Amino acid sequence: MTVYMFEMWVTFAVIAVAVALLVTERFRLEITCAGIIVAFLIFFHFYPVLGEDGKEVLTPERLLAGFANPALITILALLIIGQGLFHTGALESPTRMVVTLAGRRPAVVLPAILIIAAIISAFMNNTPVVVMFLPVLGAVAGRLQQSPSKVLMPLSFITILGGMTTLIGSSTNLLVADVAVAAGLPRIGFFDLSVVGGFLAFIGLFYVFLIMPRLLESRATMADEVTGLSGKQFIAQIQISYDHPLVGSEAVAGLFPALKDMTVRLVQRGEHAILPPFEDITLRPGDVVIVAATRQVLADALSSRGNILATEPAEREEEGAAPREETSQLTLAEAVIAPGSRMIGRTLEQSGLHAETGCIVLGIQRRSRMIRMRLSDIRLEAGDVILVLGSREEVRGLRLNRDLLLVEWTAAELPMTEKANRALAIFAAVILAAASGLVPIVVAAIAGALAMIPAGCLNVRQASRAFDRQIYLLIAASLAMALPLEATGGARFLANLVVSNLHSAPPAVTLSAMFLLVMVLTNLLSNNATAVLFTPIAIRTAQAIGVDPSVFVFAVIFAANCSFASPFGYQTNLLVMGPGHYRFGDFLRAGAPLAALLWIAFSLFAPWYWGLI
Repeated sequence: MTVYMFEMWVTFAVIAVAVALLVTERFRLEITCAGIIVAFLIFFHFYPVLGEDGKEVLTPERLLAGFANPALITILALLIIGQGLFHTGALESPTRMVVTLAGRRPAVVLPAILIIAAIISAFMNNTPVVVMFLPVLGAVAGRLQQSPSKVLMPLSFITILGGMTTLIGSSTNLLVADVAVAAGLPRIGFFDLSVVGGFLAFIGLFYVFLIMPRLLESRATMADEVTGLSGKQFIAQIQISYDHPLVGSEAVAGLFPALKDMTVRLVQRGEHAILPPFEDITLRPGDVVIVAATRQVLADALSSRGNILATEPAEREEEGAAPREETSQLTLAEAVIAPGSRMIGRTLEQSGLHAETGCIVLGIQRRSRMIRMRLSDIRLEAGDVILVLGSREEVRGLRLNRDLLLVEWTAAELPMTEKANRALAIFAAVILAAASGLVPIVVAAIAGALAMIPAGCLNVRQASRAFDRQIYLLIAASLAMALPLEATGGARFLANLVVSNLHSAPPAVTLSAMFLLVMVLTNLLSNNATAVLFTPIAIRTAQAIGVDPSVFVFAVIFAANCSFASPFGYQTNLLVMGPGHYRFGDFLRAGAPLAALLWIAFSLFAPWYWGLI
């Protein structure tokens, strides 16, 4: 194979600059990725690389092929499916069940989920495992008030570690096994990787659980940043009707267990106001319960099938308000009482807000003091924040209301829980189809993403929100870097450099150096490309120094799976990048030490296990 020295060194330089820019975030990720692609397009137009048939290898079509890469399409489709699960609240029930079983102890439930994911990934391809656990783990983390950024990258790493332990745990393992058989080596058995792979996975688990959380920053999710969810308290009112689910609820130790995560400030019973602590109090029809709760808790109460806040809206609609269109999804938003508003000094009923706008006020938040009175008795003041519920069109109409200042970025659509079963069925079908091998995962993902729309789980606008341009450009740029590194002979040059400098070194040292080289390149190319490229090189190296070639083939498998230090090293890393709100530097900071730790562990354990020392 011809080595294009000038083109190779230019490729090395571009990759080095690209990695430095991605890590330092000197420019936006989109600009850096687009710059990488443009640099290669221009350079290889004037300095073409020719194949053995004399044809140009690095054509614009090949350099831009990453934009249509199946892995990229798969990830975007899975993000749309995840959006459907979110919009329908499909994971609320499983999440509550997991949290309840765990007794609300994050120290138990989150590691337990990760360990289960690692075990399953040993017998199933890693990607569908991450697809299956990602939404559940993210929801559980949110329920336990932990940032998803603390758990989603560990999920990816855990599945990669579990995939090292068996032949079918990763597509990389199967690819290398096929290349080895084609080179005349015996076929790798199902559990041939289990001892060394299990040892490395065990070391990795300790790192993921004990060290990695300290290296990851807690970041607000995109939903939190957009909707402005926070811990501030709203005063809300619950009207107890005869068929209300809270009828008969008793206070236990001064609290109402049925009003989970809400603080009861007052129970109004006729003319009598009952204040905390509540002893021997049972809620009856006609009671008005005043609670303090966060916006998230109120939204959960609205979304739940036993909606405890639904009575007053129904009554008001019966009084003559125009019924809300069923096809318009309900939206929750915050608005501020403007200075000079005619609503100042009036109660909600006196303000006529519902009759004028169609929106219902669920709560009032006033920072100066905690109010203990019926919501309908509170006289509004300038600066009060009200939590309003209405259709998308009704909430947008508040923009034109001079008495209110709509906080637009807080608008969030409530989950359509009646469509939750459909979303779960589509998600389960995608997992089963991909995990069983019935169809490739890209086919299952595209079909599932499309099915979310006619099933009513998403509309086109909501589905388009799932598109992540950073992931789109990052994958395209990573493939644009991988192609020149192979075509110019750069990867082979590095391999031969290591082998030639270590020809007189002990086999254990050569094995360790081969592992290190493959480990570094798997984070620049991809694990599959690196594994296929280096398997023949590893076999020739082992034969040259008189060592069983299978040992070096195993080293390539384990090293190629150490794709922790960059988001494009492995597909599962890209899969968690968007939901976890990660940056390129996060993978380098948290993944590079893990990769280095596994290299050291392999260098000490593997030569002893295979009798090379």
